[in-house]
Parts: sequence; structure tokens; C-alpha cells
Amino acid sequence: MKSDIHPNYVEAHVTCTCGNNFTTRSTKPEIHVEICAECHPFYTGKQKLVDTGGRVERFQRRAAKGRAAARQAANA
Repeated sequence: MKSDIHPNYVEAHVTCTCGNNFTTRSTKPEIHVEICAECHPFYTGKQKLVDTGGRVERFQRRAAKGRAAARQAANA
């Protein structure tokens, strides 16, 4: 293996826009991220559905129709 061709693997300080700081290892000593595990909606349980052009409402209406039809079929 050739010597001195690999970058230095150093301790990196990661800073999120939410203010969270943590330490990891990387080839860069300083890393800035927009979202981390402390503020990501999936991990915090505060996930919201992003609606683009009424798609979520349209899906919910279709799902409600399907459930209503299934209930009617079961009752008939």
C-alpha cells in the first residue's frame, strides 16, 4: 500500500442549524449541517405531511370513499 495518500481522519465537530453540537470523526475537522437527529421530524415524532397541490387531501378523500364502500359491502 502506498504511504501518505490517504487523508487525515480527525475528530470532527458537527454543528446543526438548530444549535445541536456533537463530535464524530471525519476527514474534515468542522461540519455544518441543516438537520440532525435532534431536530429531524422523523426522529422527533413531529413529522408533518407536506402537501403539494392538494395531493394529501385528495388521497384522504379517496381513502375515505374506499373505507365507506368497504363498510357498506360488509353491512349488505
